[in-house]
Amino acid sequence: MLAKIHKMLLLITMAAIAFPSCGVKDSTISEAITQKSQSMPELGQIRASVANGVVTLSGEVKDDATRTSVEEAVKSIKGVRSVINNCTITPPPPPPPVAVSQDDVLSRGVADATKDFPGVKANVKDGVITLTGEIKRSSLPTLMKSLNALNPKKIQNQLTIK
Repeated sequence: MLAKIHKMLLLITMAAIAFPSCGVKDSTISEAITQKSQSMPELGQIRASVANGVVTLSGEVKDDATRTSVEEAVKSIKGVRSVINNCTITPPPPPPPVAVSQDDVLSRGVADATKDFPGVKANVKDGVITLTGEIKRSSLPTLMKSLNALNPKKIQNQLTIK
């Protein structure tokens, strides 16, 4: 009786070892993946490796829906035992940088420098400060020092001095 059980176990073990070799070969699965990628471009962007009927997918896809559809497409191939989906979703591109005009920065500095001089108006264009209005002679050096500290290309002084 024990000998029969040993023989049965031996036969079961041999069948288990021999059974996978009767299945679909990994190379056949790889070929099927390549053929399927002809009709499914997103699959063509993915790397697929096959070992004992287990397919490992890697690469980047545009979104989660594509990740799932690629996996399902590979699972439907005859001989695939399972799929390990290591695909990642491509992050969105960074937003374009916000361009801050040098004139914007200079204008803020000029506004700050002229706030204490109510009769002075200032305009900034292409890095050039144009001053108009009225100013006391004693206040002019202070204003000019503040404006020169902003490093403009030029200061056009059209102020009327009182």
